[in-house]
Amino acid sequence: MTTLRIGQRRRRTPPSGPLRLGLRENLAQFSLLVGVNALVGSMLGQERTVVPLMATRVFHLHAYSAVTTYIIAFGLVKAATNFFAGTLSEKVGRKPVLVAGWLVALPIPFLLGWGPTWTWIVVANVLLGVSQGLTWSTTVIMKIDLVGPARRGLAMGFNEAAGYGAVAVTALVTGVIASHYGLRPQPFFLGIAVAGLGLGLSSVFVRETLQHARHEAASHVGASHLHGGLSTGQIFRLTSFTERSLSSVSQAGLVNNLNDGLAWGIFPLYFAAAGLSIGRIGVLVALYPAVWGVGQLGAGALSDRWGRKWMIAGGMWTQALAIGLVATSHSFAPWVGATALLGVGTALVYPTLLAAVGDVAHPQWRGVAVGVYRLWRDAGFAVGALLAGYLADRFSMSSAIEVVAVLTALSGVVVALRMRETHLAR
Repeated sequence: MTTLRIGQRRRRTPPSGPLRLGLRENLAQFSLLVGVNALVGSMLGQERTVVPLMATRVFHLHAYSAVTTYIIAFGLVKAATNFFAGTLSEKVGRKPVLVAGWLVALPIPFLLGWGPTWTWIVVANVLLGVSQGLTWSTTVIMKIDLVGPARRGLAMGFNEAAGYGAVAVTALVTGVIASHYGLRPQPFFLGIAVAGLGLGLSSVFVRETLQHARHEAASHVGASHLHGGLSTGQIFRLTSFTERSLSSVSQAGLVNNLNDGLAWGIFPLYFAAAGLSIGRIGVLVALYPAVWGVGQLGAGALSDRWGRKWMIAGGMWTQALAIGLVATSHSFAPWVGATALLGVGTALVYPTLLAAVGDVAHPQWRGVAVGVYRLWRDAGFAVGALLAGYLADRFSMSSAIEVVAVLTALSGVVVALRMRETHLAR
């Protein structure tokens, strides 16, 4: 109770009433954070079509393992940053971490647009990993803080739909720009504007939400071993290995982003090798996150009704089928269907995984648990890029795609066998 009073006193709650949890009760701030996360996604989307093609056509890299180095750098740095972002947000608050992430983002489009060697592109992706880890993690935690337990799946659906919808739009737009003006620097002018706008909105208009988590913690009911007084090491072990649901979610997140690393680094080159134009490659690269983004609006809400477990398992199996179809198809039309199906599978999984973490983790250490989950999830980018690059060099791009399809199916099996249902209504 003391913690709650301190949190309320810091906030200086206006006379209109006490601090409340809920989507409707916090609609203005929630909507603003949705918009901010769309800008976060745009910083990632500016790379999805253009940078893989830059590797081969501007910097003349021919080994797939060399091409994917920027994704490996991004994934490793973002994974580590996710963990520290969650821990830091519990100590200093959510907003300072968000603003710091946007400050790191400012030089990225300049490095991508004018960097003279491939090393500069890798450095840009190190900064991108730091920025995405700080900004995306924080917007996730802030939305969970605001809405409370009842609408958590819907909240994560909005969050991830905004982020990955923006990835899709930016990937498509930069592809169109590149097809008319070249691979750089013109496609990255958009990123310059996005970084400035994100920093301005986060600095001036976003409000702190840590007091909402403290408010929920005062009335939280959970399992006795998941109480609020846990160390960071204990939270890491629970989320990674020992708690059945949290560890199942963590491995599913890693494999999900493993196949996204494949889609990011190998799919554009696979489509280009089949003779597709930059414009058509841009359509395919954008279609996957577009369906993923829009689909999460419904998937997050459905997980509040149907539960988390079988939506996650089914989503992983759907992704596996879609990736297999990419490997066995050889023309634009079937690839349209396969990439759209991959978006459907990812939409079922992505907000549901985050909602499941929010279900299980105590509000007092939820930020740390989200950080640990996102550490494992985004390590998947690096694992996927390493694995896909090695297999593509050693065998072929289609072999790399087929192996990732099998791994994704096996991840769904792990969820089906190990995970408990986490939504209390179920």
